[in-house]
Amino acid sequence: MLRFAIRNLLSRPVRSLLSLLGLTVAIVGMVGLFSVAEGIDATVDETFGQIPGILVMQKGAPIPLFSRIPKAWTDEIEKLPGVNVVSAEIWVRVNVINGKNIVSPPRFLFGADIAAHQKLKHSVYGKAIVEGRYLNESDSGLSRTVISRHIAEEFEVGVGDSITANGADFEIVGIYYCGSLLLDMAIIVDQPIVRQMSLFDPNVVCSFYVEPTGEISNDKLVEWMQEMFRGRDLASWQPSSLLFGSGLSSSRPSNAKQSTMSSGNPLIDLVRSADRAIKRFGEPDNETVPAVEEEIAAEEPSIIPMEDNELADVATDDEELDPLEIRSAADWAERFDEFSSDLDIFLTIMTSIGLTIAVLSIINTMLMSVSERIIEFGILKANGWSRSDVMKLITYESAVLGVAGGLCGASSGWLLTQIINWQWPEHIRLLASPELLAFSVVFAAILGVLGGLYPALWATRMMPMDAIRRG
Repeated sequence: MLRFAIRNLLSRPVRSLLSLLGLTVAIVGMVGLFSVAEGIDATVDETFGQIPGILVMQKGAPIPLFSRIPKAWTDEIEKLPGVNVVSAEIWVRVNVINGKNIVSPPRFLFGADIAAHQKLKHSVYGKAIVEGRYLNESDSGLSRTVISRHIAEEFEVGVGDSITANGADFEIVGIYYCGSLLLDMAIIVDQPIVRQMSLFDPNVVCSFYVEPTGEISNDKLVEWMQEMFRGRDLASWQPSSLLFGSGLSSSRPSNAKQSTMSSGNPLIDLVRSADRAIKRFGEPDNETVPAVEEEIAAEEPSIIPMEDNELADVATDDEELDPLEIRSAADWAERFDEFSSDLDIFLTIMTSIGLTIAVLSIINTMLMSVSERIIEFGILKANGWSRSDVMKLITYESAVLGVAGGLCGASSGWLLTQIINWQWPEHIRLLASPELLAFSVVFAAILGVLGGLYPALWATRMMPMDAIRRG
């Protein structure tokens, strides 16, 4: 039966080929689209798998580049039990490297706290050095840098050469490679150098990287830090912050006295002061900072029973009062997974359009094939073929088209992802996993069978003499 079906398809090569191409293109599109989502998942897993610590930045900021938080908060975090090192970080966009305007992929100046990095047990960039060395205390205050291998290859520079970023010259002392698109895009420089060349506010940083000792869980440290800074007067990041300075309004230090940080613009400072005064007029002054140390010392925290609606209100209020986004690497990975889930929905919708067209193409091909072979089916039924035999023949033909289209589409999709990854390794990463390729072939076979069902049912309902007369 299978050989008979294949011969029937080969007897009409043009029509069969067009149907095969339609399904192949649809499967290539499915593999290509879902390889984007799998590539994002793999990149995120590889990135955050190398970051065992906790990242602290301004609430609402999409990435540390846009975050602005008080540098003085470093000392408070360092006093928490279970904290090994707190590294204050500065990130600045690089617009020009060696006279070339940088648009995509983006590059960043990473202002590293060298002293803090020397204390880290697990330095993400320090352990990724593939040539030369990482920055140490002898590089403090000097225009020396460690760059990613991608940047070194793009501009054909190496250890001992110099590189110009945003108009400043740096001597390259090391080259690193993390294997992640999200990490391999930095030019690492001593923090004071970055502050000076970018006129960065000396009292502000972009983020904190907190390395735990391992004695206390990351979740507990995150909880303590949230309680420590809850209620501090730090504006959430908004897109308008890009136009009006750092987005940092003010903060309350540990001595419970409010300290207002200047934006450097008198008009903006005046507007912010007036806004704070209006918001606080008539409200009780609550300057109490949560006593985290007391909670740490207590063996069993006191629990006050609450109704469900009261508990929900408290949780909502607490979230609104949190000025910082404090998450471990696992938390950030979960957030990206949520984004990836939404992306999967969009990709499924887009893929469904192409697959629907492919199924209609198979149905059209099989209907045309059946209508042209009416006499053939009538003769076969007159010679003893049953309805199930006719249905098997047509189903086999459509299944062959489905399997062939799946194999061609999966192999072509995989080859296309490899070409794209090879051609633009620094821009995008696509991943067509074996599971995705196998699913594509099976799914295409199912589509082929479904596409041939209606023509098969239509052919089996005809009586032999009716089929011969109609033919």
